[in-house]
Amino acid sequence: MFAVTVTSFDGENPLNGLTVGEVPDTEVPEGWVRVHVRAASLNHHDLWSLKGVGLRDDRLPMILGCDAAGLLDDGTEVVVHGVVGDPDSVGGDETLDPKRTLLSELYPGTLAETVAVPARNIVAKPAGLSFAEAACLPTAWLTAYRMLATKSGLRSGDTVLIQGAGGGVSTAAIALAKAMGMTVWVTGRDEVKRARALELGADSVFEPGARLPQRVDAVIETVGEATWSHSLKALRPGGTIVVSGATSGSNPPADLSRVFFLQLNIVGSTMGTRDELEALMKLLVDSGVRPLIDATYDLRDARSAFERLQSGDVVGKLVLTNG
Repeated sequence: MFAVTVTSFDGENPLNGLTVGEVPDTEVPEGWVRVHVRAASLNHHDLWSLKGVGLRDDRLPMILGCDAAGLLDDGTEVVVHGVVGDPDSVGGDETLDPKRTLLSELYPGTLAETVAVPARNIVAKPAGLSFAEAACLPTAWLTAYRMLATKSGLRSGDTVLIQGAGGGVSTAAIALAKAMGMTVWVTGRDEVKRARALELGADSVFEPGARLPQRVDAVIETVGEATWSHSLKALRPGGTIVVSGATSGSNPPADLSRVFFLQLNIVGSTMGTRDELEALMKLLVDSGVRPLIDATYDLRDARSAFERLQSGDVVGKLVLTNG
């Protein structure tokens, strides 16, 4: 079958290890099912894998990709939940399983004509979502949903600051927060991306580090060192920063005196559960919100899509389609 794999690691030029071509057909272990992939989306996780983060040499070659939507052997339309873990071992939340992994880390990923996944990782695709739209959800959109709906403590009418206007999680958070009835403020370095944030539903946009009209109830933080000080200063007393990434660096000054004096909450969040994926899809169907797709590529043109992802000139998701 045709697939997109990482065959070697290169921290400086990750696309040097990207291979696009034929690989052995998918093996389906007992208790797993085969999905014929119709659409899969790219994530920065794929670039990290090409750099060797989260992978070992002995797992190469590895098919990339965490997200997919497609068909079971019987034609049922499904979405793949990319977190492989045991929810029963940790009180029902597979993201807390110490042994949990994502597709493309221990098991072959979704950037292929077919992918094998545990049967419990299959979720019915709503008829109202296209394969391309559904394929955007299991990583970036699910991460944003969990941050907002489960981790932040936000309610309708609250104000949330989203740091970074262009990334997949950030753009998802803008649309989802608005659908949940929140006042949405967004920072962005680029005027075009700030304008796009307004189109997605942001109430106000600001340059990074800008003084805000008032303090916010929560901050959605995926940038890290470059925005951390601003995130802390932007919070009202008792407010919450939800962190799911650190693209600019993971070791900013903690400013602990501000944290304890204002009783700020700092909450980590990673991916989301199968149940949260179902809740996310229901919210999209009910609200009419749809993922922003920046561009769509054929699976066989995956290298072009990866070049675009690496450039950073993306607002929304990049999707690979097959068939």
